[in-house]
Amino acid sequence: MSDRSYKIGDLAGMFGLTVRTLRYYEELGLLKAADREEGVHRRYPENNIVYLKRIEQLKSYGLSLGEIKEFFELAEEDRSGASCRNRLIEKYRERIAALEVERAEISSRIDEIRWHVDQLSSVGNFFECPGSQCPSCPYGGTCELRSLGDSDGTEAPAL
Repeated sequence: MSDRSYKIGDLAGMFGLTVRTLRYYEELGLLKAADREEGVHRRYPENNIVYLKRIEQLKSYGLSLGEIKEFFELAEEDRSGASCRNRLIEKYRERIAALEVERAEISSRIDEIRWHVDQLSSVGNFFECPGSQCPSCPYGGTCELRSLGDSDGTEAPAL
């Protein structure tokens, strides 16, 4: 990287962020402005581009700014990067596990909605279900509404 530096507005524009967001990142210690002289606008060294790309990446993977700050601090403590890399692998594995649970929940919800589409496609009127068709309905074993009927499961009352 060169000795190039950027005004806050230029850096914000490069990443589609607001100036306020960059100032907030600086308050959190995620970005570092170069020392400035009195009356001179703050400038950000070029290495902040790498930091902003990393912040963008980690946020897209679901990490909070607090977690990202922890990684930046860990990287400063261990310049080899091994501690940060290992902790990041651990975080990514946690995120994968959470997303797998979320995917299973979404898949279950999709299956449930498909079932309702099939069920509703087989009745003439939405409000006839449950109703006189219950005894011959192919969804009788899984129908939530059929349980509204008689305890012997013969016919549910019309709504």
